[in-house]
Amino acid sequence: MTTFPRTPVARHILLGILLAGGLTLAAAQAQAARITIACGDGGAADFCPVLAEQWAAETGHEVAVVTTPQSGTEKLSLYQQLLGSQSGDIDVLMIDTVWPGLLAPHLVDLAEYLPEDATVGFFPAMIANNSVDDRLLALPWFTDAGLLYYRTDLLEQYGHAVPETWEELTEIAREIQNAERAAGNERMHGFVFQGRAYEGLTTNALEWIASYGGGTLVDDEGNVTVNNPRAAEALTLAATWIGDIAPSGVRNYMEEEARGVFQSGNAVFMRNWPYAWALGQADGTAIQGKFAAAPLPHGPEGESVATLGGWSWAVSRYSAHPEVAADLVAYLTGEAQQKAHAIQFGMNPTREALYRDAEVLEAQPFIGELYDTLVGGVPRPANITAENYPRVSNAFFNRVHDVLSGGLTAEQALDQLERELNRMSRRGW
Repeated sequence: MTTFPRTPVARHILLGILLAGGLTLAAAQAQAARITIACGDGGAADFCPVLAEQWAAETGHEVAVVTTPQSGTEKLSLYQQLLGSQSGDIDVLMIDTVWPGLLAPHLVDLAEYLPEDATVGFFPAMIANNSVDDRLLALPWFTDAGLLYYRTDLLEQYGHAVPETWEELTEIAREIQNAERAAGNERMHGFVFQGRAYEGLTTNALEWIASYGGGTLVDDEGNVTVNNPRAAEALTLAATWIGDIAPSGVRNYMEEEARGVFQSGNAVFMRNWPYAWALGQADGTAIQGKFAAAPLPHGPEGESVATLGGWSWAVSRYSAHPEVAADLVAYLTGEAQQKAHAIQFGMNPTREALYRDAEVLEAQPFIGELYDTLVGGVPRPANITAENYPRVSNAFFNRVHDVLSGGLTAEQALDQLERELNRMSRRGW
């Protein structure tokens, strides 16, 4: 927990400011609010407490920082429990790009508390994603899209270019993995990704399927489209990776487990989000200066597809101080704060001007290089399935996990998934 201002110096400074403005300390204390913010747990969320502390110091309000589960699935479950009970314990929530529609009844309309120009400078599509029934439910903090990380030194050593198809990746990963193991590095793996049965597997598997031309589970009209030969082809190939180019344990990997293997120098390729770039290039890492990022591979006749991700800030409808909480949201997503987030953590801003900022591009050149990939990612079918999306995703990642575990063939899993999704759609998305 972080509370401001508590030190004698801070209180003295605040008192001087207030007296200069004609206010008494008692009046200031009466006006100060205590805001609780739900940050994440590691990674990009490491910057959340820092910014919250800065805001508190600048405004004189108090802020308490709480951490939430790393898994998006577990984080959402926690939010649903708190909001479902109309708890005011958390004022400001960090929410996934696919949650605005799902959590809409429990979030305030930020437009009621922020200036009319509060959304100027953001990517319009991201504001649209965070708006439901003409209500602005969140402001975007950073955007994500899946990327292929690769060892530049190993590809050069073995004479390979960056793979363009998943089949090429499979062959190159196997060749380099086996050669490295023969040379003494028995811990080397060809490819690591997010294979645990959670939302991260949904994003990975959507990339595989969509890049094969197999669609995105549910189309814009709400029709279930996932059961098709191209989707089956993509999942069949992915299943062959387990125990071959990917460790069997990848079926329990989330983002950090995959990054840990790659950053320790024990993987040729990794699928992950942009945040892994800055961490891998930090001083003292085993792969500093030895890797790069590129668009993900695609199927034989498809195109590279990256699942769109990202996180935004929203205010709980049950907050006792929604106006103050909204001010914190505006601060967190401000241009200066996003610029620092990009430079220090490699997170992709949601404000267009920062993609042309010289200091950002100097510190994180890949942000500019992968601009089209990051802003052109494929969305998950959250808008069309609305409050049913968690069930849709849960059914999808569980069936995909069955394929990766060898319990079902791709065709069997997709048949079963189609039946599950059709039962949901008949009850209405």
